[in-house]
Amino acid sequence: MTGAEIQLDELSSLLKKIYTDKSVEEFDYMWSQLIQILEANSDNCFEGKQIHSCPWDSTTAVLITYADGVYSSNRSTLKTLGKLIENHLGEIAPIIHLLPFLCSTSDGGFAVSSYEKIDSRFGSWDDLKNLSDKHILMADLVLNHVSASHPWVQQFKNGTNPGKNYILSPSIKNNWENVIRPRNTSLFTNIATIEGNKDVWTTFGPDQIDVNWREPKLLLEFINLIVRYLNHGIKWIRLDAIGFIWKEPSTTCLHMEQVHNLVKVLRIILEKLKRSGVLITETNVPEKENISYLKSGSEAHLAYNFPLPPLLLESLINNKADLINNWLCSWPDLPVNTGFLNFTASHDGIGLRALEGLMDSRRIHNLLISCEKRGGLVSHRRMPNGEDKPYELNISWWSAMADTGVNTNYLQFERFILSQFFVMALKGVPAFYLQAIMASENDLVSFGQSGERRDLNRQRFDENTLENSLLDPKSFASKNLKALRNAMTVRSSLKAFHPEQAMHCLSGNRSDFVIIRRGMNDCCVWAVHNMTNKKLSFSLSDNLKTEIKNSYYWNDALNNQDYKHDYMELSPYSVHWLIKKNEN
Repeated sequence: MTGAEIQLDELSSLLKKIYTDKSVEEFDYMWSQLIQILEANSDNCFEGKQIHSCPWDSTTAVLITYADGVYSSNRSTLKTLGKLIENHLGEIAPIIHLLPFLCSTSDGGFAVSSYEKIDSRFGSWDDLKNLSDKHILMADLVLNHVSASHPWVQQFKNGTNPGKNYILSPSIKNNWENVIRPRNTSLFTNIATIEGNKDVWTTFGPDQIDVNWREPKLLLEFINLIVRYLNHGIKWIRLDAIGFIWKEPSTTCLHMEQVHNLVKVLRIILEKLKRSGVLITETNVPEKENISYLKSGSEAHLAYNFPLPPLLLESLINNKADLINNWLCSWPDLPVNTGFLNFTASHDGIGLRALEGLMDSRRIHNLLISCEKRGGLVSHRRMPNGEDKPYELNISWWSAMADTGVNTNYLQFERFILSQFFVMALKGVPAFYLQAIMASENDLVSFGQSGERRDLNRQRFDENTLENSLLDPKSFASKNLKALRNAMTVRSSLKAFHPEQAMHCLSGNRSDFVIIRRGMNDCCVWAVHNMTNKKLSFSLSDNLKTEIKNSYYWNDALNNQDYKHDYMELSPYSVHWLIKKNEN
């Protein structure tokens, strides 16, 4: 049996495990349609088992932005964004994660109302294709739900195909008591149909109606969307809220076996359609559950590193790095060519579920209070017993880095830059959020207009105003960008920062600094972070746990400074990337 035949057999086997209740005729129809799609669009048409090279290196980084993150009056927002990236963002945007750009009705684009049309405010499919000429594009596959205005919902109401089978409407009398919720809204929403009122599943709220993944034709719909993405330059696919898509009575309805099998199916399909395709799972859940999509090596290529933002934030607010050091010391071993997407800020809030088992309730409570003092809010989810529990912090990352004293800008820049350099030092791929880089404060105007807490962290920028800020060397946006571009240039030159290179935390017993050693043997970088607002005296030989010969000295590659003695002074929130240099 050839490699291609083995892969086809694996794909068929996975699909049969998912759709166990379908007739032979239904399965054969889906299979024949799937093969037609793959044969018409595949990179290699199943000619053999594709051997995939590593899809990233030390230059790889992701810029997270909305399609209308920056706007002007005389061109589409995608073209305006492209101009900003070309003129200013360079090194930090080789990959651009464009948050939902399809037509939608709410939730920042995640309530998709059409899978064929781009919102006219953003531009066209051609604009996407043009942007992909110089950048790898990443886009969301919103698999769990559609907008209440989507044609499938209207067809469900009218009892017509295909939508009548695509919307999830199970009996509310089944046992759904154990369902794990990400919101405090109702699990079901009652809507009027031609057959009378029906209850539909609404994981994320009444304008986001869950689709029925028990219908195999639905998979074909999403595969066709993947093909459309690939044809317009999108190679990295983010599986939004993937853990929620399959529901079974008397279970948590989260991370079901069928979900993992579907991710495996999507990976096989993506890799056949595009050799360089990358699949990313987004599961804002405790760490063990999150990495379940990576451990086999046959599901996601990357997973969002959700414990990182709240642990890093708590450390910087409290000047205490004990918890993040403990977490780093237990970094999981993952298969080759899989890893974490490391980030601090994103379009969502700062998730708290990932802290389960990592931070006690007292420190979590104090973290919430600290963020509220900085203008943040707290969103909740509904527990099975009806209690509402904190789910995420809603605050801009720049505002979260502020001081609560008279001068809120005191050491704000230093905290922020440390947080971004921290992301660059970790094993995996770093990601940066446009609003954070541009020093966006809590967007009270947008929040006041929408009432959506996440809008505190979703400011849109007027092109001219932003351009003037970036041209001002004293503005925080300009200073942030200068520091990040320099750091990415340095990082790109250091093989030890390759996402696959080894990582060890050398500061497990400390609460004042974090030391991360990357690389092996003579190809090593020691990333040193002062996590406090105090100056620290630092012994190189003691803390870096390495001897250095007389002919060698330490070079701080990040700050272009040499150290030929054993001690250095760490300024508040300073970061140093130390490498051994030979004087000869």
